[in-house]
Order: sequence, then C-alpha cells, then structure tokens
Amino acid sequence: MRALLTRAVIASLAITSLIVGGQGSAAADMVCQQTDPATGQCLIWVEVPGTPGTPGDPGGGGPKGTGPGASCYWDPAKQGLSQPPAGPVPCTSEFGYWSNTYNCYIKAMDPQPPADDPAWQGHDPGDGAVYTCYQPQTGIIINLWAQDPPPNSGIGPTPQQVAQIAIDSMRLSAINIGIAPEPGPNSIGLVGMPVWMWANNPDNHTYGPATASASAGGIRVTATARVEQITWDMGDGSEVVCRTPGTPYKPSFGNRRSPDCGHIYDKSSAHEPGGQYVVTATSDWVITWSGAGQTGTIRLNGLSRSVAITVGEAQVLVE
Repeated sequence: MRALLTRAVIASLAITSLIVGGQGSAAADMVCQQTDPATGQCLIWVEVPGTPGTPGDPGGGGPKGTGPGASCYWDPAKQGLSQPPAGPVPCTSEFGYWSNTYNCYIKAMDPQPPADDPAWQGHDPGDGAVYTCYQPQTGIIINLWAQDPPPNSGIGPTPQQVAQIAIDSMRLSAINIGIAPEPGPNSIGLVGMPVWMWANNPDNHTYGPATASASAGGIRVTATARVEQITWDMGDGSEVVCRTPGTPYKPSFGNRRSPDCGHIYDKSSAHEPGGQYVVTATSDWVITWSGAGQTGTIRLNGLSRSVAITVGEAQVLVE
C-alpha cells in the first residue's frame, strides 16, 4: 500500500483593506479601508465612530481608542517654566481666544491705543492692530502688535489629528505571511497535521514598534505604534488570535504544534474554490500618542494580507 495525496495549484491572493483620519467621536476606532495592493501599506486615514473590536475578539480587552484631545493647550516650557504643568485649556474665555503660538488669550484692544503708544512698535494706527495677550496661569498680561490677527488655536487640528500625520509617515503595513504548509504547488498539508503561522521577518513597519513625530497648528505630537494581535482567518470558518508574531516553522520541528500560533484542519480544502483554503492575517495596531500636555490612544484595525494553501487527505490505494 502507498499513500496518495491530492495535488492542487496554489494561487496567491491580493491584499485587501485599510484607513485615514479626520475629526470624530471619543472612543474612535481606526479601521483600514484601503491598502496599496503592492505593499499592503495604509493609504488613507479615516476615523470611524464605534467601539474597538477585532475579528477574533470583538470589542474585547486591550486599550480603547480615546477622544481627539483638546486643540488649545498651555505649555510652560515656552517661557522656561515648569508650573503649572502643560495641559489643555478652554479655547475661548472672557479674555479672548487662545493662541498656542503666543501661549495666551488674545483680544484686540478696544479702543486701540493712541498713535504714540509704544505698543504700536513704530507702526501707524490702522497698520495691523494691538492685542492684549493674557496668561491666566501666570497672571501676566502684555500688549503686542501684529499685522494680522494671531492664529486662533481653537480652529486648528486636535492632537489626535496631528498624531495621525505622524502615523501616516510610519508606513504601517500588513504582515508578510509565513505559513507551513507553504503556498505553492509543491507544498500540501494534511488533515489533522499542525499548521504553523507567523509574521515573516517582522519589522517596525509590519509589527512595530514604530515611532514618529509631527507638528501642526502649534502642536507637536509623538506617536508610537505596536501590533497588539494578529487574527488569522483560516478559511474553514475558524479564527486564531495570536498575540505574538508567531514562531517560524523549521523542518526539524517535524509534526509538533506551534507553541504560540497554529491551527489544525479537520477536513481537506478540496471542496473550496480552487481546492484551497484562503488564509487571511489581519493586524490590529495600538498607537499611543503624547503632545500638547495630553496623551491618547488610537486603534488601527484591519491591515490584512492573504495567501492560499492546499490541505489534502491521506488516501490509501490497494494494489
């Protein structure tokens, strides 16, 4: 007697999915809507309301997404101070609107000072205007001249939006799939035998940690991204959630199970389209950001990549 295996051709499948940013609600979840088919990188950022969740652990544990943060903040370091500590402030008050650039509330003087007032700094009345700059944190109030009204930080980006700029520069992408049996016409798995899955050659773009900074609207934010988990859709209705990159398979491991990320099929892929199981690995990232005296978390879910594998049954042929 001899064992005969079903033979099928493996077809690699294109990547699907990924995301982008904008203003949104607290506890926002970042979902990947579009990827570059060649690289798996996130192309667009969109913030979608909802509660964080993953295919294998919907709405479960792990850090939740936070709100956008306040776009107006007090920064004592701009004046060489340490107190009061940096943090958000109301964007408007009886003293005017807040300017992150000047670190104070801005209000045009009414009436404007006389022409010989030093606050004009040598300019003629009508050439720009004189404003009051008031810091309730220190009690300091000064007059300043400006050609144009100082920027109103209340209409600028939030720290989370600046963090999204930093995230965009990280070029985060789906993992490169490592799997045994390998995709390809010469590699066929067997029902009941262990399948190993792993992130192949993970780096800061595919697994993290990746760190980047960005500035906009007088706000500077640093963001750090890490993969929290990878959900493997095995194509047979099963999902495997792995919180590590997985362990690459070696022939010396024989028929042992993966110590951290594996699966066993209980039926062959012969009944599937093309006679193959489509295996999809979806990365769920957690990004923490800090800046403008605030901190926050962004969930980036949905970076995916797929491959197809063949799983056959050992058949006995009696001669």
